[in-house]
Amino acid sequence: MDKSLVTDNIQYSYNKDHSFIFPDIVCEKGEHLLIRGASGCGKTTLLHLIAGLITPESGNIYVKGTDITRLRSKELDKYRGQEIGIVFQVPHFIKSLTAEENLMIAASLNNLPVDETYLDKLFHSLDIAHRRKSKTNQMSQGELQRLSIARAVINKPSLILADEPTSSLDDKNCRNAVRLLRNKAEELASSLIIVTHDNRLIPDFSNIIHLEA
Repeated sequence: MDKSLVTDNIQYSYNKDHSFIFPDIVCEKGEHLLIRGASGCGKTTLLHLIAGLITPESGNIYVKGTDITRLRSKELDKYRGQEIGIVFQVPHFIKSLTAEENLMIAASLNNLPVDETYLDKLFHSLDIAHRRKSKTNQMSQGELQRLSIARAVINKPSLILADEPTSSLDDKNCRNAVRLLRNKAEELASSLIIVTHDNRLIPDFSNIIHLEA
């Protein structure tokens, strides 16, 4: 089976008193993985390393066989835009643009064509079609979370990463967010990695990595 992600001996330090050595990860194509741990164990740091947002002090990170730690800045930006979708803990959008425009710019920034049929399907499947022409500052927290999922998958990435996607959600919206993330990953045959301290997600995953503080 093809491997979407392989990490090997990743280490990262913020300073001499704040460093991490992470366990090796192998994530097969289409696999769903939950990475758990308490605050301070490095969950978000690990996610940012996998996404290529920060660079490890040592070790290698392979996304679809490409070692992203060896890519130059522009090459990495292009590769990330095509292969990795990210749902951040706090949604950030351009407030002067509509929900639809925020998704379209995510595609255009990576020089990818906008598939209008796919865009329409995304809005309807995530139940935010009625917000398509709304500015993002007019949307609720739950709607913004769903729009974040849409933005993460607009370029049909092979790897979807989510950082604490349910931390601010009640039980009902927590279940919906996990269901939507898993459904989108399955539709695209993408791998899904969620980092969280939220114990409510445990029953939804058979593959779980526990990070120690």
